[in-house]
Amino acid sequence: MADVTRRLFLRHLRSVPTSWVRHQVKGRVRHEGVGQAFWYRPRSAALSEVPTGDLELPLLFHARTVDFSDVTVQATVTYRVTDPALAAQRLDFSIDPRSGKAEGRPLQQVATLLSEMAQQPALDVLARIPLADALTAGIAPVRESVSAALAEAARLADIGVSVVSARVVAIRPEPELERALQTPTREAVQVDADKATYARRAQAVEQERAIAENELQNKIELARREQQLVEQNGANSRRRVELAAAAELVATRGKAERDGIAATATAEQDRLLTEAKAAGVRALGLAEGEAEAARLAAYRELSPAVLHALALRELAGQLPKIGQLTVSPDVVSDLLGRIAR
Repeated sequence: MADVTRRLFLRHLRSVPTSWVRHQVKGRVRHEGVGQAFWYRPRSAALSEVPTGDLELPLLFHARTVDFSDVTVQATVTYRVTDPALAAQRLDFSIDPRSGKAEGRPLQQVATLLSEMAQQPALDVLARIPLADALTAGIAPVRESVSAALAEAARLADIGVSVVSARVVAIRPEPELERALQTPTREAVQVDADKATYARRAQAVEQERAIAENELQNKIELARREQQLVEQNGANSRRRVELAAAAELVATRGKAERDGIAATATAEQDRLLTEAKAAGVRALGLAEGEAEAARLAAYRELSPAVLHALALRELAGQLPKIGQLTVSPDVVSDLLGRIAR
């Protein structure tokens, strides 16, 4: 937009390098060109300003494929005004002489025209291909058809507009259909992820198995060595027992021999002592027998009264001690009678 300043009853216009400006007074061109700066009277001036730089027009429209699926096409068209004088004649690019603001909307008209001209070839291309082809390989055909249609459009040449480029950004189906189409791919990716997870788990299990086998081998080796140690300890213990038994056998034999000699000597001594005791007993018995025989022989020659007296004396020696004895006349008479008999 041109910069308009006020000085008393005059106006000064200064345009930018990308704007083409025409100043007319009573149908006659006073100033015309790009990057103009001049003074003018607002009451008699007619001003037109046409942008000459590249302009971007985003497009978003719907189309239908051969299998009756709705898709949304997102594209961008870059254009410029190549003949601003012709464009100023065909479209209303006038601006207010007092404020410099545009009085019409010519660029909106150009955008509407470009949008309609770009949609038609895109719709024709998409109507001949199925949805899968449109989503996978439909961008290039649509872009080429749109670019060719805009480049050959005579209507754009009539208003001094040319298309620099046409780009198709994306072709997308409806959200529900897009999610349905993404499901196989998502499932395939999930399957690959599951395979990777299973492979990782299998690798982890394999590693755990290897670790467990290593631990088992270590335990087996330790058990084998422990068995060898037990066997060696047993052999050592058995050897110690055998040596101790042999030593004890030797000691026992020596002791037995010593005990045998001692026992023989003791037995011989006991035999001699027994024989001596037996001889003494026999001699004592013979002496006692001879004494008893001699005593009996002496008794044989004594009278019965003497024998009774000796018997009483012997009996009195065997009786217990008597402190007091009371003798009645009857007892004495009976005793004397017996003695007399």
